[in-house]
Amino acid sequence: MNNTPTNPQNPALPRRLFEGDKVIWTVVFALSMFSVLIVYSATGTLAFKKMGGDTEYYLLKHTILVVLSLVAMWICHQIDYRYYSRISRYALLVSVPLLIFTWLYGDTYNEATRWITIPYLNQSFQPSDFAKLALIANVASMLSKRQQSIRQFQRTILPILIWCGVICGLIGLSNLSDSLILFATCMLLLFIGRVPKRYFAALLLVGVLAGVFAIKVGQRGETAKSRIAAFLDPDKVPFQAEQSFIAIAKGGVLGQGPGHSEQRNFLPHPYSDFIFAVVIEEYGLVGAIGVIALYLTFLYRGMLSVARSENAFGGLLAAGLTFSLVIQAMINMGVAVGVLPITGLPLPMLSMGGTSLLVTGISIGVILSVSRSERFDHAKNA
Repeated sequence: MNNTPTNPQNPALPRRLFEGDKVIWTVVFALSMFSVLIVYSATGTLAFKKMGGDTEYYLLKHTILVVLSLVAMWICHQIDYRYYSRISRYALLVSVPLLIFTWLYGDTYNEATRWITIPYLNQSFQPSDFAKLALIANVASMLSKRQQSIRQFQRTILPILIWCGVICGLIGLSNLSDSLILFATCMLLLFIGRVPKRYFAALLLVGVLAGVFAIKVGQRGETAKSRIAAFLDPDKVPFQAEQSFIAIAKGGVLGQGPGHSEQRNFLPHPYSDFIFAVVIEEYGLVGAIGVIALYLTFLYRGMLSVARSENAFGGLLAAGLTFSLVIQAMINMGVAVGVLPITGLPLPMLSMGGTSLLVTGISIGVILSVSRSERFDHAKNA
């Protein structure tokens, strides 16, 4: 029997491989495995239409993307989160021309140019996903570095407002929902970062200007107006919402069982925008509560990392990334059950996707890096 005491700074190999908050690891693995199962079911009709009945194609493709997102998460969690502060400004500078290029020359889908196809690889990606991550990291970095001058508008607040307005406005040209979530996340960061309340009026003004610019100049203004009008009309139920309600009604308490969804044949994008409706149809109210509980657990543990972080940048970064992922999940689920207007947002960690899955993995990896560093610092000071 080996009685050699364990060195907290040199843990065993399995612990070194998966450091950080173990509950977050568990939640992510649970959602990832469930994602493979539910996407396989939800893409059955799509496979028959586009792949000639090859139902395994999307299963294999999505499984590979889930694995790649987990690998990206693992790599990012091994990197000291302070490194992201140094590269965040460069990432923003790259994001601006990418967003403009996408708006002007990107691939058009559902009357919006949100994607760029990588030559030779034939793989598309959304620069807005990259830009959101860059802006959150940069706002957290600016706030943490300027805590001593947090009340100086021109030195501290104005640069943040400019970057928020530029990035949110450019994203809003083709994706208003993502732009609104990002703006709300920036407001949360300013609140946590102890920015004086009188400056929030300036931030709201910037948000209004960016929103007006995106609606007037962008591609989704009329779509957003029509969706809000349909949501507020008590006598009109949009086709997507109607099919989602039917799926929820069929699910009941226990659901119809894995792979037995019928509304996947009628729901637009049942594997992405309305995947939560398929979850309820197949797994019922019990399954829906389980999924919601996993996201709330993720929110709690992410905010716990914020509270425990001894570094302002780490706390702000974890807060911004956690909030943006969970609020997107809540909006997606709110749309499926009819409490919010229809949007085109996927359900993080669950919906089928390409860059959205990878960026989600990177975001969670950064959150785990914050919790990992917090635990290491605690062990070092013990």
